[in-house]
Amino acid sequence: MIEFTLNGRSVRFEGNPLTRLIDVIRDDLGLTGTKEGCGEGECGACSVLRNGKLVTSCIIPVGSVAGDEIVTIEGLRDTDQGRCLVDAFAEAGAVQCGFCIPGMVMAAQALLLTNSHPDEEDVRMAISGNICRCTGYDLIVDAVLLASRKGEGLW
Repeated sequence: MIEFTLNGRSVRFEGNPLTRLIDVIRDDLGLTGTKEGCGEGECGACSVLRNGKLVTSCIIPVGSVAGDEIVTIEGLRDTDQGRCLVDAFAEAGAVQCGFCIPGMVMAAQALLLTNSHPDEEDVRMAISGNICRCTGYDLIVDAVLLASRKGEGLW
């Protein structure tokens, strides 16, 4: 049995420890905000926070997260920080199809947890592991910078 914390609650997984974390999150726990794009850890759609660090859940075996704290987009959006980020993405027009946006929001959160006043270059570096084909990166950068300003004191 593998135990870890997911979005603030204790989770137990009784299955193959080599099962990918994304499959446990989506298929076993029903949290579908985390998306699978490439399945190789290259696109960032499956990004979650693992002990506060951004990781791609499609290449992490669930057995390796025993005792860890995992936060998905569902867990983040229920926080003041998450609401600030989601609102900023909407206000900046940084959402079109929405497939990549959960991963982008998670990347933004990881950045703001370590640098609450990033500049444009900081944001571009933070989201560089995430691919967006619809919205374009300029609007996403604008959204993260807006969240940084509007969420003063949250991070």
